[in-house]
This record gives sequence, C-alpha cells and structure tokens, in this order.
Amino acid sequence: MLFSFFKRKKTKNLHTIAFYNVENLFDTEDDPDTLDDDFTPGGFKKWSKKRYKKKLYKLAKTMSELGKESTRRLPVLIGLAEVENEKVVKDLIFSEPLRATNYHYVHYDSPDERGIDTALIYHKEYFEVIFSEPITLLVYNPNGERDTTRDILYVHGKLNGEEIHVFVNHWPSRRDGEMATGYKRVRAAEIIREQMEKIEREYSSPNYIIMGDFNDDPQSESIQKLMESNALYNPMEKLLSPERGSANYKRSWSLFDQIMVSHNFFNYEKGTHSFAHANIFDERFLTEFKGKFKGTPYRTYAGRKYIGGYSDHFPVYIQLKYNA
Repeated sequence: MLFSFFKRKKTKNLHTIAFYNVENLFDTEDDPDTLDDDFTPGGFKKWSKKRYKKKLYKLAKTMSELGKESTRRLPVLIGLAEVENEKVVKDLIFSEPLRATNYHYVHYDSPDERGIDTALIYHKEYFEVIFSEPITLLVYNPNGERDTTRDILYVHGKLNGEEIHVFVNHWPSRRDGEMATGYKRVRAAEIIREQMEKIEREYSSPNYIIMGDFNDDPQSESIQKLMESNALYNPMEKLLSPERGSANYKRSWSLFDQIMVSHNFFNYEKGTHSFAHANIFDERFLTEFKGKFKGTPYRTYAGRKYIGGYSDHFPVYIQLKYNA
C-alpha cells in the first residue's frame, strides 16, 4: 500500500517529513489555567511520572523509525499535535532514542482550553528556521462564544538550503458532530488560503508543506476548500481505504492525519526537492495485537483504562528526494 514515484531504495538524498498526533502528551503537573486535571497524579486517569516517561520513550522510538528503512536517518521535520507545552516537546526530543540527534523545535502556547498545542521538531543539520508564528484560528460556536481551539503553527525555513513554508495544524474536533462542526474546519482552510495569498505576494512560486490532524478526510469539504487554489497536491488521497487509515473510530478508518505539498515538489532542478512517496506508518508494533480492536492504533488510554500504548493515531509521512 505504498504510493511512490521512485523505487524504494536507500539513498542519502531521501528525507522524511512526518506528522504525528501523539494523543494527550501531558506532563504530570497541574496547570491552573487549563483543563488538564485528568492528566495529573490525582486525576481520574492517575497520570504518573512513570507513565509519562513510558509514553515519551514509546513516542520517541516510533519517531526514530519513521522512514528509516529507506533513508538510514531520522526525519528532518516532524509536526506534532496534542502536546501540552514546551516542556513536553523538550522532554520528547531528549528521550532515547532521539537524544543523540541534533533536534530542536518550534512551539507556541495556544488558547485551547485543555492546553494542547501543535509543534514542529526539526533536524538542525538539514533545516534552518527563518521565521515562525502562531496563526490564530478565530471560530465561534452557534451561541456566539469563541471556540478556543488550537492555533495554526507557521514556520518559514530552509530545508537543505531550499526555502519552504510549513503549516502545522490541529483543526477543531468533531466532538459535537461532523455536520455541526464542519464550518469551523472550512474556516481553518480559508485562513490557510489567506496566509498563502500573503506569502505569494512576497515570494514567487513558494514551496508549501501543510500537515496536521485536520479532523476531516481528504474528500471532506474543508480539505477540498484548501485544495481549490490548485497550488497543492495531496498524496494522502491514495492511501485511505476501508481497510486502512491513521485512526479508527467504531471500526471505521479515517485519514484525518495528512501532509500536502505544493506542485513545486515535482520539479527536478538541482538544489530542489522532489516528492518521492507518502505512507501511513502503521507498523504492527503500533497496533492492538488481538481482540476486537486488532490492527487499530494501540493507544495510551481506552476511556478511563490505562493500557500503556503509543497513540490513538498512526503517524503519516512523506519523503522528498534532494536533487544534488
């Protein structure tokens, strides 16, 4: 189930870019300004330092394996969703087996009421940050109150010297129903389109990488709104099937986790990057081994019950070939 324009072979010029919703990566301390009480030692989930460290190791181990089979190296960029704060991102990149890699990160606190944010981890040997900022996602509930959801993280940088514009997303959830909340995700798509228009007034033919947990599938209205500019290509459209996705709810697969790229990544000029392939990282060690949920993501909690898994989402990734 691999979508590819290049034969899979080990090459020093192949680079992995990934996105991972890490499912409630909270530290154990109570933040009085957010609704994080469940993830404290005294909360109903009995979140402890031991459980926190175990989760950090499992996530770090997963991230270290992303694309490694064909690149021989760790990812150059990893977008994250559901991280509580800067501390947990720092703890993650200093966990084994990531500790020895020259990783740094971009993170901003968002207004999300639970305190969960997005972040971007980057390999300093291959990526340089030029500018970054959180982009506020202003959406409102039917009663007129603001939905204090996650910001969109924007990072402008250089990958192997080539400038790229990265957006890391965690769009409003479907908690109150797909139809009832769809307008919020459409608005998120519109905001990114507006940001792209600003970028295009300053830069000619910019390179985009737009990743995230969009809480919508590739064919959903919000994603199609994002694709209307014809500036983007979504390789994830080829990956979703009744038997495969990045998350599973009521025994039905979804592919809310996606990475889109601009069409520039289909050129082959020296000093640029070309799209190679995309995939869902759904290796067996990340899945439930048995029972009615066999093959679905092996999560940290099932309701209130601690089961000690990784996340309720599989990571997704793309690989770019650097044209030396």
